[in-house]
Amino acid sequence: MAFYSKQKDAHISSVIEKTYKAMYTKVADLNVVGWTTPEPVKFEDRYEGEKKELSLGQTWGQLWDCGWFHFTGKVPAICKGKKTVLLIDVNGEGCVYDDNGCPMRGITNVSSWFNFERGKPGKRVVQFLHEAEGNEKVDIWIETGCNDLFGNYSKEGTLEEASVAICNEEIRSLYYDFEVLYNLMNQLPEDDARHMSILYSLHEATKVLRDYNEEEAIKARKILKVELDKKGGDPSLSISAIGHAHIDLAWLWPIRETIRKGSRTFSTVLEMMERYPDYKFGASQPQLYFWMKEHYPALYEKIKESVKKDRWEVQGAMWVEPDTNISGGEALVRQVVYGKRFFRDEFDKDMKILWLPDVFGYTGALPQILKKSGVDYFMTIKLSWSEHNKFPYHTFNWKGIDGTKILTHMPPQGTYNSSATPKAIKNSEKDFMEKGISDRCLLLYGIGDGGGGPGAEHLERLDRMKNLNGLVPVEQEFALDFFHRIDKDCSKYNTWDGELYLEKHQGTLTSQAANKKCNRKMEIMLRELEFASMLASINNDYVYPQEEIEKIWKEVLLYQFHDILPGSSIKRVYDESVARYKILSEETRKMTEKAYSALAEKIGSDDIKNPYIIFNSLSWKRNEWINLDGEWKHISVPAMGYVVVDKGQSNVDQNGLVATDNTLENELIKVEFAADGTVSSIFDKENNREVIPEGMKGNKLSVYDDDGDAWDFNITYDQKSPVEFVLQSSKSYVDGPRAIIKQTYKYGESELVQDIVLTKDSRRIDFNTKVEWKERNKMLRTSIPVDVHTSEAVCDIQFGTINRPCHRNTSWDAAKHEICAHKWVDLSQRDYGVALMNDCKYGYKVMDNTIDLNLLRSSEFPGVNADYGTHNFTYSIYPHKGDHVTGEVAKEAYELNIPLNSMKGTKNDVELPQEKAFIQIDNENVIIEAIKKAEDDNSLIVRLYENSNSTSNAKIHFGFNVKSVQLVDIMEENPNDLSIDGGTVNLIFKPFEIHTLKVEI
Repeated sequence: MAFYSKQKDAHISSVIEKTYKAMYTKVADLNVVGWTTPEPVKFEDRYEGEKKELSLGQTWGQLWDCGWFHFTGKVPAICKGKKTVLLIDVNGEGCVYDDNGCPMRGITNVSSWFNFERGKPGKRVVQFLHEAEGNEKVDIWIETGCNDLFGNYSKEGTLEEASVAICNEEIRSLYYDFEVLYNLMNQLPEDDARHMSILYSLHEATKVLRDYNEEEAIKARKILKVELDKKGGDPSLSISAIGHAHIDLAWLWPIRETIRKGSRTFSTVLEMMERYPDYKFGASQPQLYFWMKEHYPALYEKIKESVKKDRWEVQGAMWVEPDTNISGGEALVRQVVYGKRFFRDEFDKDMKILWLPDVFGYTGALPQILKKSGVDYFMTIKLSWSEHNKFPYHTFNWKGIDGTKILTHMPPQGTYNSSATPKAIKNSEKDFMEKGISDRCLLLYGIGDGGGGPGAEHLERLDRMKNLNGLVPVEQEFALDFFHRIDKDCSKYNTWDGELYLEKHQGTLTSQAANKKCNRKMEIMLRELEFASMLASINNDYVYPQEEIEKIWKEVLLYQFHDILPGSSIKRVYDESVARYKILSEETRKMTEKAYSALAEKIGSDDIKNPYIIFNSLSWKRNEWINLDGEWKHISVPAMGYVVVDKGQSNVDQNGLVATDNTLENELIKVEFAADGTVSSIFDKENNREVIPEGMKGNKLSVYDDDGDAWDFNITYDQKSPVEFVLQSSKSYVDGPRAIIKQTYKYGESELVQDIVLTKDSRRIDFNTKVEWKERNKMLRTSIPVDVHTSEAVCDIQFGTINRPCHRNTSWDAAKHEICAHKWVDLSQRDYGVALMNDCKYGYKVMDNTIDLNLLRSSEFPGVNADYGTHNFTYSIYPHKGDHVTGEVAKEAYELNIPLNSMKGTKNDVELPQEKAFIQIDNENVIIEAIKKAEDDNSLIVRLYENSNSTSNAKIHFGFNVKSVQLVDIMEENPNDLSIDGGTVNLIFKPFEIHTLKVEI
């Protein structure tokens, strides 16, 4: 019987393939003329470029070339009374335009690289005439890109197909009848009655097919209808299906191509909606919608109309789908603020779901950010990619570092490109871990990244599987409706506590170092700009540049997309984004200088001979050395304020500072170096402690083989001994309050120079590093062993810290072989600890008592020559008494990253005193992360958070006239009035709690 079934199976499969080929009958060729250009041109400029008359098989462009193709011809008389289509394949992506220049329908080449189990990527059928008369004129324009969905140069950019064809509708419908039943049968056991029933009907249907014409198709469909009409019983599980088209804003293509991918995909969605009344589609990322509005206004209006008609769901609460490991805390807040406001303003929709299907792990700070922004739900896919441990839930409550919970769902099929076949439905049912607790799971179907989202095949299958016997019911509905359904059982679901760590793609914490540095610096510069602009507007007639700041923020947020900031895009993306970062940083610097200058005009300095104004944007008093045009001064600057100093002569007392060929020393710390340049000793004189364990060395500049790509490196990389940079020369000197050793190293063709700096009165040892990196498939790391006993490292993340294991006791511990931290990682026992800080790095390994920092990687895919070139960065060793809280590690790391701002003053005797704090906090564990203008009025917004994992009471004092203070959410809404006493308000913080104040002035 089994042998007989397999014979039938092979025969049925062959018939299905023949049916597929018989769906369209080509009846005429089209004439094709193209105009090609290196970069896209608008519809009205389509005749620009090189003109080419094309024939089938002819190459029309090189990778990333663009073109406008004019397809002309005539419908033959044989088409009379028949549905007529155009079959077009340019071996690239394309979009059909109407006569007014509005995108109508995307096309993609059949030969695109894609996993065909998820569907056929080629969209080559252009709907033309529902019922032809014959002799109709064909005259259409298609904009093209000479690349497939994933940036490949397919078949040398040849014109593959350009034809008029008859759509044999009964054959087409028969194909999907066959396909759904055949796929369902193969998900059922061979001894299952339903399996045998379907097999019999399929085999019977094949018997009537000889010529594959309409008459035969009608007979075959009648046979199969018996099986398609069989319904399921009362379900214990139902599946909510929503059309999807995941579009990476850059990845294996440049940003400019994403804009066109958006038009192709969205126009295809709208065209499919006209043909399939049950079709519901969703898409995220306001940035993508903004591009549609900017570049394709007529298409954008059609999208808005579709949203109004409840056919299209705008999704996601963030401006883009960003990396959440590396992006700063305030950046994640702005993603939500700008994202939610866009969808509210443009579509009158309040976003309740964070939609991040493809992001490489999720910070434990997210649940609180989301809940305090009015976002109740979170959807992702990516944790299903973890390589070592299976994540235990699909529907669960995710608990953040502060205790906030958010309802989370991961579609159990583990993809956002579902084929929507019976196999996909069966796999969802089989793999869903909460079945029995929950009666719903989600399925995202369609082809992304320019593939046009769902195709006719997806929707034809879903139409047949609504309640098909042998499958759980499938209903097309919006994701928000799905979450409302499962929310009723929220208390039944398990809880996951802490970050959602992806056991994959740890290389993205380091890849494309220049881009990561630009991002860190821009986040800090924007923080400074908003602080300066707000103070200037409070104390002057200075106009806060809100529109300009928002525009810069949104571009920075774009570059935080999860294939840009992590370093997993092609080289062109980084060439372009780094160039833009330079422009943005210069614009930001000039605006900051303008704001501080406006404020300086109000600051008195009449009795000071050579006045300089020093600004401090941090929320505590800073005592630091600063170099003012060659003169070193030790100054004290109030919290969130400024001080006027007289440049005068340097006030440096160099007593206690020592710099020799092998020693740096000040009053607190003595550092000794071995002959190879490594650190052999760090002695804490104040606490009588040796930092470096006996027999070990710190700051080994180790080069490892790295045969990975931008996403991943081999977890066993460190089992092969590294090669170290070799010391070439060493020079020591004292510069003002700084004892310095300059070390020069070589490795291969690469050179590394470090100024190792110990500053007077400081416990921090800075390694100011310049690398000329000329390696490929190598990884550069430094390591610091410390004489501290602990089983956990404390890691700086957004709005708080997270503890991670220093051991590999379990497979879950071992999977965290590379971890993400922002400004610092600390190893402490109760009485003493050591932190490793940095100004632009994110990838750490912590094992036993050693902190290891990933400095550079030089992978070759997808970005060739990654990190090849010049790099400047700083990392610092910071020994301290007590744990990271007692040792004020966070403050020191903020000060490393956010320098004091100085400018030459003028001789004024005006409104403001020579020293002033605008905002002061009496609790050192409460940090002000941002000060900005409110989004909708001229109030001041102050964002604060508790950073020591303690319940804290804090008094916030405002050094200017305040009319009212309200506690608001992150969206600056839902106000609660706070009482003000002498310009002071009291706030209670739970551990790691974020508060946002709205201050009327």
